Amino acid sequence: MPHVQVADCDFNTDRIVALAEEAARRGVEIVAFPELAVTAYTCGDLMLQPTLLDAADAALGDLVRRTRRLPLVTIVGAPLRHGSAIYNCAVVCSQGKVLGVVPKSYIPDYSEFYENRVFTSGASITEERIDVAGKEVDFGVDLTFEVNGVEFGVEICEDLWVPQPPSSQLALDGARVIFNLSASPEACGKHAYLRRLVAQQSARTLSAYVYSSAGFGESSTDLVFAGKAFIAENGRILCETDRFSLDEKLIVADVDIELLEYERQRNTSFRVNESGTENTVIEMEIPEALHTERLDREITQLPFLPENETRREELYGEIVEIQSHGLAKRLKHTGCTRAIVGVSGGLDSTLALLAVARTFDKLGLDRAGILGITMPGFGTTDRTYRNALELMRRLGITVREIPIREACEQHFRDIGIDPADHSAAYENSQARERTQILMDVANKENGIVVGTGDLSELALGWATYNGDQMSMYGINASIPKTLVRKVVEWVASQQEDERIREILLDVVATPVSPELLPSDAEGNITQKTEDLVGPYELHDFFLYHFINSGYSPRKILRVAELAFGGEYDRETILKWLRIFFRRFFSQQFKRSAMPDGPKVGLVSLSPRGDWRMPSDASARMWLKELDKI
Repeated sequence: MPHVQVADCDFNTDRIVALAEEAARRGVEIVAFPELAVTAYTCGDLMLQPTLLDAADAALGDLVRRTRRLPLVTIVGAPLRHGSAIYNCAVVCSQGKVLGVVPKSYIPDYSEFYENRVFTSGASITEERIDVAGKEVDFGVDLTFEVNGVEFGVEICEDLWVPQPPSSQLALDGARVIFNLSASPEACGKHAYLRRLVAQQSARTLSAYVYSSAGFGESSTDLVFAGKAFIAENGRILCETDRFSLDEKLIVADVDIELLEYERQRNTSFRVNESGTENTVIEMEIPEALHTERLDREITQLPFLPENETRREELYGEIVEIQSHGLAKRLKHTGCTRAIVGVSGGLDSTLALLAVARTFDKLGLDRAGILGITMPGFGTTDRTYRNALELMRRLGITVREIPIREACEQHFRDIGIDPADHSAAYENSQARERTQILMDVANKENGIVVGTGDLSELALGWATYNGDQMSMYGINASIPKTLVRKVVEWVASQQEDERIREILLDVVATPVSPELLPSDAEGNITQKTEDLVGPYELHDFFLYHFINSGYSPRKILRVAELAFGGEYDRETILKWLRIFFRRFFSQQFKRSAMPDGPKVGLVSLSPRGDWRMPSDASARMWLKELDKI
């Protein structure tokens, strides 16, 4: 937002042009300035003066001329005469031409606002023409603009605050980006409300919403303008200004148009309401902007987590509540007062156990009804074994230890497996033996088996079919591994029992492993999952952007390089991305048979809920795209 001097159109135009030039240097394609920026908003009755209106019109002509070589579109606020009325307008220009003018629809005349003294509502104006700097151009609230194939629309300040904002219709008419030129004065508590309003409107319209409000230089006779600006995308604030700055501000963000298009394609409610009317679309092409490889948007390594730390704390608590609420219903429905959990001392079984304990507390059931079974085998280490036993005892549940070594050795003899041959059959036999124990104990105790497998394992098929893949309720089914780790850390931070806190933190620090292969001579884990299938932080990143963002393999690679560039080189990311797609497609048959489990976040692979995919789909097209890189 530029500095302004009230009623000084020449000064204001100079500042607008200077910021437009800076925006062009930064590769910006569309830049928006505040409401009535050419004159300043706080001119009051001076807006009725022909001298100021003539100066504003001349300034627009000067602005168009001076920005004609800039490879961008400029949207600027100015008062314009049309017929016998004056309108509060957004003027859209590029390449030395005014492309169109959008009038403000809702003219506030309450509290500190008295715009009706000057301006007329443009809500009913469509398919008209208006004179700007000696040229007739399109004029109306129904205008949308298309720059290099992307449609955008414009509304002005109060338009956002009404029950049915014009931007809602503009989005339904095809606009992917909405610009709001505003001059919203400051008041205690207003900023937080406005921030939520901008984020919500971008979510409601499945669009990017760019809000630019007046700042320093406006008259402070009765009001203060703090210089608020936001760029939001589908409910997420990408960037915003610091308020109360005495400096000019230019905030820049890259908007993901493909992501918005994907959201609109899959959102059937949005599609049902899409407009069938013909609105006026003004098309333009601008030269390629000065883009760099760096994106003006934050690409987080952990997309399943909110960026705000306070919101993260709330999320962890919500996750455990969703898990326990779902399990409570299942226990009530089945009449069970017993829950059976296989506890290994690893991350997933630890989170499942904590959620089950919370469920029993919520239902007022004795935790002794939770039967935790640890089943040491060939690869069980002292570290995980001790953590499993002590955690169960500290939580006050019923503890049972059922070793599986002898049963598996008998099974190996029965089906002819050499115990020295550590093949898939050797590993999966142990997983199925453990599942058989859990299921049979559940039958004996009239309880249900609570599964421990997480979303990341489901995505990669890193589970034994009809082994740990199966349970009577998969309580972790929609929580990715990176989030499981964070939730367990959070639960540890909430503990009054210092020893429980220590155990949970040690579980978090333990390498992820199914412990199906013998440990080394020192008793350490030899089978580390992330050495075999890849880092979970990468796979969770791939999964989120493949399912939730609808990204192509090429785009996933690009954003992964931006997010993890300092930690993994391109070849490493490519290697695990190929493995992700191969496993995701080939292992769908396991997801098709997965048990019930509560949806927790944006991504779920339940075949009865969010994800429907044939078990025989080919990954060839996705891998082919990576092979071309």
